[in-house]
Amino acid sequence: MDTKETGGALEFGMFHEFQRRHGQTEAEAFRESFALVDAAEAGGLDVMWLAELHNAPERSVLAAPLTIASAIAMRTKRMRIGIAVQVLPLCHPLRIAEEVATVDHISQGRLIFGIGRSGFPRTYQAYGISYAESRERFAEVTEILKRAWTQERFSFHGQFYRFTDIALVPKPLQSPYPALRVAVNSPDTFEQCGTEGMPIFVATRLGELTELQPNLAIYQNAWRAAGHTGRGPVYLRVPVYVAATDQQAYEEPRDSIMHFFRELGQRLEASATLEGARAVENRADRGQRLQTIDYDEAIRSKIIVGTPERVIERLRDVRDTLGLSGILAEFNCGMRIPQEKVLTSLRLTCQHVMPHFR
Repeated sequence: MDTKETGGALEFGMFHEFQRRHGQTEAEAFRESFALVDAAEAGGLDVMWLAELHNAPERSVLAAPLTIASAIAMRTKRMRIGIAVQVLPLCHPLRIAEEVATVDHISQGRLIFGIGRSGFPRTYQAYGISYAESRERFAEVTEILKRAWTQERFSFHGQFYRFTDIALVPKPLQSPYPALRVAVNSPDTFEQCGTEGMPIFVATRLGELTELQPNLAIYQNAWRAAGHTGRGPVYLRVPVYVAATDQQAYEEPRDSIMHFFRELGQRLEASATLEGARAVENRADRGQRLQTIDYDEAIRSKIIVGTPERVIERLRDVRDTLGLSGILAEFNCGMRIPQEKVLTSLRLTCQHVMPHFR
């Protein structure tokens, strides 16, 4: 049966961390990462999503996503550019408002602005900002951005920021501003975003695909209760690997994926005792589980791997179960998959998977 008849279209994006492989220079990491951007543009991918990562020299060179977005805008013509996500509590709201509006013009309105708080307190420590204040800071910065983009002059007086009679220049090209999407994790945030009519990002890094269903029900119920039409848009960030044969799809990403979950588990467990990390998130327990997860279990519950045919089938099921509007595919989860194989996975996705979801 045709996917077009059984479910909605899917937006296909690549979640890009501008990874720095072991032994690479920073310049090599940038060159390799931009090669993936160029391949995605040529292949017809819908969106290139940029992470924001700080103080991780062994992992990434992507500390300034809006700067990278501007560079991508100048080397592409079609593909949209998304931020996934800008950690708003770490930003000065006026500066980020100006930069977002500028990139929106440079990209000719192709920017999607994803926002969030980040689940790890360590970066907050580096910036000298309390992670315990992240929720309140996030709310203030979000409100300031909206006012700055939509009002000729605005004022704001909050707990952390106070501005009087400010005129922001430039205003965004898109009206009223670039599309916003919010990274969510806790049940109360799902409900809040549904009530406010905000599209959301969800992920499987810390939990499982099935764990998302109850929170997504909360989100959709709040969306309907607030009187918003249709369904709330949900975008899933998920590791994806596509290969020509079942054996290649199973074996080629194994080492990289297992390395990723072990390393993530260690970071999560270590963060459990840091200032502002809430005990109800069960960080230590989740971290320990990630460090001992079995590869087959990860395939069942956290990632999507296979031939194009198997990935199509899996995506159909996930899309229909979770009510997805799109995915942010992590093509090199763990950074250990060679560049040529990542490019092949991206090409197979664009040529043989995406057309089935149009």
